Amino acid sequence: MSSLSIKTKGTLLSVLIFIFILLLWHVSTSPKVNKSNTAATVSNTNSAEYNELMGNSLGNTVQKTGFPSLQQMGSTFYKQLAHPFYDNGPNDKGIGIQLAHSLSRVGLGFLLAMMIALPLGFLIGMSPLFYQALNPFIQVLKPISPLAWMPIALYTIKDSSISAIFVIFICSIWPMLINTAFGVASVRKEWLNVAKTLEVNPLRKAFLVILPAAAPTILTGMRISMGIAWLVIVAAEMLVGGTGIGYFLWNEWNNLSLSSVIFAIVMIGTVGMLLDTLFGQLQKAVSYAD
Repeated sequence: MSSLSIKTKGTLLSVLIFIFILLLWHVSTSPKVNKSNTAATVSNTNSAEYNELMGNSLGNTVQKTGFPSLQQMGSTFYKQLAHPFYDNGPNDKGIGIQLAHSLSRVGLGFLLAMMIALPLGFLIGMSPLFYQALNPFIQVLKPISPLAWMPIALYTIKDSSISAIFVIFICSIWPMLINTAFGVASVRKEWLNVAKTLEVNPLRKAFLVILPAAAPTILTGMRISMGIAWLVIVAAEMLVGGTGIGYFLWNEWNNLSLSSVIFAIVMIGTVGMLLDTLFGQLQKAVSYAD
């Protein structure tokens, strides 16, 4: 009988960890019953109504934690996922609609960043002159928090949704640009020399030699950019409001619905994992063995 593979063992361990977390959650959020002296309680209050008002029954005091129980979380998940696309007005939309708004903003900002980062990264990677000229600007702009651009975007664009897209554009462009330039600059000289010997024109060399060789590094930059973009859109939507998973999370917090806040966090993590998995598969598809 063959032993279990590492992947299978890892999956089983993940399931066990998940079960342990649920058990710990259940124990931590279970109501705690404190025994008290019934006679003393009655003599002090001399009122059964007082005991009921204080939540006492037969001298037992039930203390509940403020954190939602697994039963409450299950009810919230069922309620939100049963009708994810309902629309009852500006402040009451289903989780499917909220995620769709966030994903559309992320997708558009990411696409705009890709249209600029990839060609510019090729140019920087192939030209030491352009690298030296543009590197100081990249090093100054790269560390700036994307949310720091939000006030300027709101002032100039005067549209909260487009401002959020601009913030996604800003945070997505740098990892793609840097990884594209690095991947292009790291292409083996032997391959470039062969292309030069065969007198391949620059356009064909870029698409048939450089792009396939640099593709894994470029996809790594795109994968990092997407992860940052999905992280930033939540914070951006908390600031600008309107629609989106970030606004949904903040709105549920204002409604003091902690179970819905946790539900939103789980949805953010799940969608982020799916996006990362998608880019991981693309990266694996363009990778090659040396």
